[in-house]
Amino acid sequence: MADHADQLMRYLSVITERQLAISRLQYYESLRTDAAKQSSKSLIAFGQKIYSQNDEDGIILEIFNRIGTISKVFVEFGVENGLECNTRALLFCGWRGLWIEGNEQHVQFMNQQLHDTINTGQLSVLNAFITRDNIDDLISSKIPEKEIDLLSVDIDGNDCHVLSAITCIKPRVIAIEYNAKFPPPIQYCQKYNEHHRWDGTDDFGASIAFLDKTLNETGYKLVACNLTGSNAFFVREELLEDKFHEPCNARHHYQPARYFLHGLMSGHPASNTTLENSIKF
Repeated sequence: MADHADQLMRYLSVITERQLAISRLQYYESLRTDAAKQSSKSLIAFGQKIYSQNDEDGIILEIFNRIGTISKVFVEFGVENGLECNTRALLFCGWRGLWIEGNEQHVQFMNQQLHDTINTGQLSVLNAFITRDNIDDLISSKIPEKEIDLLSVDIDGNDCHVLSAITCIKPRVIAIEYNAKFPPPIQYCQKYNEHHRWDGTDDFGASIAFLDKTLNETGYKLVACNLTGSNAFFVREELLEDKFHEPCNARHHYQPARYFLHGLMSGHPASNTTLENSIKF
């Protein structure tokens, strides 16, 4: 009887998990549909997970579909083991760039698993704990270009402070994590602490209103936030040309924290051999 009871509980657990996954997907798709109805220029409708944590991949691809590319160069920091980040999909599109990660084990894993991609120069990987004092040197050691297409920032804390310290590159597009607990017009930014490590609480990053104000001052406009309330996307003002859903501000584009949508599936689990064995374009 005990074996039958255990089997039943496992079966019910699997069914419940599948039902929850279907419900999350249905809710996510309804939000995308609503966004598309509101405006044909909405980036939300193009959200799609390939290798990003959520739907950032599709939004990034659509931004560059609209504004074009100049260098096809990216910089991303806070990539963990590289299997789930905002720029991995771009490597399949002929882009090249730099990943910076503070965890030594993650970097060792990437160096071992992405040997060919790194050796060809398509990808550089640096192991460093990022601060506002070292970020320029880290980037410039691997990226000679001043103007790059994409900068992606996700370090769970000092994001805005580190971003403001970067002078060696001028990205056309910036993707940055924001603290979705604080809706506009709340101005919140964590005090700078170069030793900060996220403890899983709401003590991290900056509100979307704070990021919007800060980046407006350097010539960037907010064009979207993704549906989970995780990442915000800014484009240089001179590139907008009526291509995005306006007004381009925090109040209009803010998305609340929908962290329960994390983990949307995208085909089979990611593998480094997929990138290593792919045809290069």
